Amino acid sequence: MPTDSPAPADTPRTPPAPAEQVPAPAPERAAHRDPGPGPTLRDSDAPAPDAPRGYRAVFAVVEFRAVFAAHLLSLLGVVVSELALTVLVYDLTGSPLLSALTFALGLLPYIVGGTLFAGVADRYPARRVLVVCDLLCAACVAVMLVPATPVAGLLALRCLVAAVAPVFTGTRMAALTDILGEGDLYVLGRSLLRIVSQSAMLIGFGAGGVLLTVLSPRGAITVTVVTFLCSAALLRFGTRDRPARATTGDGGGTLLKESLSGARLVLGDRRIRALMLLFWLPAMFVVAPEALAAPYADAIGASPAALGLLLCAMAVGHIGAELFVGSALSPRNRSRIVLPVAAAGLLPLLVYVVRPGLPLALAALALAGAGAAYVIGLDQWFVDAVPQELRGRAMTLLTAGLMTVQGLGMALAGLAAEFFPVHQVVAGSGIIGTVCTLLLVAEVRRTAPGRMSDTEGRDGADRHVTSR
Repeated sequence: MPTDSPAPADTPRTPPAPAEQVPAPAPERAAHRDPGPGPTLRDSDAPAPDAPRGYRAVFAVVEFRAVFAAHLLSLLGVVVSELALTVLVYDLTGSPLLSALTFALGLLPYIVGGTLFAGVADRYPARRVLVVCDLLCAACVAVMLVPATPVAGLLALRCLVAAVAPVFTGTRMAALTDILGEGDLYVLGRSLLRIVSQSAMLIGFGAGGVLLTVLSPRGAITVTVVTFLCSAALLRFGTRDRPARATTGDGGGTLLKESLSGARLVLGDRRIRALMLLFWLPAMFVVAPEALAAPYADAIGASPAALGLLLCAMAVGHIGAELFVGSALSPRNRSRIVLPVAAAGLLPLLVYVVRPGLPLALAALALAGAGAAYVIGLDQWFVDAVPQELRGRAMTLLTAGLMTVQGLGMALAGLAAEFFPVHQVVAGSGIIGTVCTLLLVAEVRRTAPGRMSDTEGRDGADRHVTSR
């Protein structure tokens, strides 16, 4: 499935890592705290000169290589299948609406799966959850290949795969803290998975287009079955089996109850809620130019090739900035840039006020994409704020909310474009988004460790902030 360390020193849950792995240093946890808006590492905590550094240190961890390969395979398969399934539905129905709905159904069920099934991520061992999710998705896609499957069945199966996706992604995000630790290796590991996701969108649609020239839509969808099975095998045999994060022995309760109670605990914590919104809000507004790329290209008289550039520019900016921040900046400096970059990230969209031509629009989109690099430091703050027993549910909810707000942002941008010129809608998204982000940045500062009293933080879960 796409989307998407040794145990923490305070609550060890797994045996020591094998010798070939590069575990996070034991003192790192204590080094995270400083009086700033979020936790940082001391520069003196840098690895030894002869140890792998940066992204190379992440790839030195054997288990992460398996997770990375599984992510790459399944993500490419999903992108190819999305394109092929859209073509298949259009061939069967001739309906542009149903064809477009096929894409939309890849986003809408996220909030359902992420809210109702989030408890799976903490209730069961991570490796088992990941493998079962991959096998379930492979089975759903295999049924899509049956010629007798009706269009309604294809759409229902698409919904099921999308509902499973946030559980898989949240479980994998939480499992990375077991594989890579809770410090810099985890942050860089998450960064690599994001870079792969952005790159797969650029490569996958191109590969899917090529496949559809030599294969039928169902033939192209077959590729996804294979990638899901390969991902399941890599995760099953390439990662260690670890116990579940949460136990259900004390009265347990139903999975639904655990999922909803986890959501209440996560969203009831003022610090975690603020950090989660800092992931969500900028993402909701930054999708406007992508959602309106086709009508904007038409408005400025750009060619279809130019439309492709408009759709790729933001991803290119994101990949370049994330690689730079992850490899060139220290953990302390990555923490320092989180709030300034988040606050300014949507400002490039204001260029659309003057209805820019293609070169200026591409530059603005690349800069807006580069603004997303603040999430590297934000990842560290988030994992520090969330207690281990809630981590799977918190990260599942984070993933589900992120996909949902992006879908909502696209829909709202399209609705606004029915009444206002496209360039004004994009510029308005930049203005409104910047104002909302500035208010949120102020809240994140107020909830920083050491700046919030127990009474201010106690929405039912303040101990998760102050004790971690």
